Amino acid sequence: MRITVTVDGTKYTDDVEPRTLLVHHLRERVGKVGTVVGCDTSNCGACTVHLDGHSVKSCSVLAVQADGCEVTTIEGLARDGQLHPVQQAFHDNHALQCGFCTPGMIMQSIDLLADNPDPDEQAVREGLEGNLCRCTGYQNIVKAVRDAAQHMSPGAGPEAEKIDQPNHVGVGGE
Repeated sequence: MRITVTVDGTKYTDDVEPRTLLVHHLRERVGKVGTVVGCDTSNCGACTVHLDGHSVKSCSVLAVQADGCEVTTIEGLARDGQLHPVQQAFHDNHALQCGFCTPGMIMQSIDLLADNPDPDEQAVREGLEGNLCRCTGYQNIVKAVRDAAQHMSPGAGPEAEKIDQPNHVGVGGE
């Protein structure tokens, strides 16, 4: 089946098997390896991306379901050499150890902050409960999300992800 998906501002048109998961399409065809395959069961959240501005676990979405949509991955957040405020807050607050869960945590945190620009500790913990971290104990992750909230102008939703460059077209993930 032929699909067209805009990933991090670049349009890709590919033929995909109907059973191909979005996470595998992003990694194997588009080359967005920052989107991590964690469990393939949607339990860990490591594969979280934004689909039309909202977080989804890309191991539970078929690539054909993303046809005509905009996908933002962890690699599409930085602008002009500057990390997204949530990425910077994770760095500044040492909110990672092995880094395996970090892309999904950051993507989910951005969606959380879009819905609640000033979450308290409990709201952060509840907003991230679908993302698992096996290393940090979550303290610094919560601290990073709250720190990012202080550095962002209202929300962090889809408008913050818009790329101000013309779309480039890639065929076959090129």
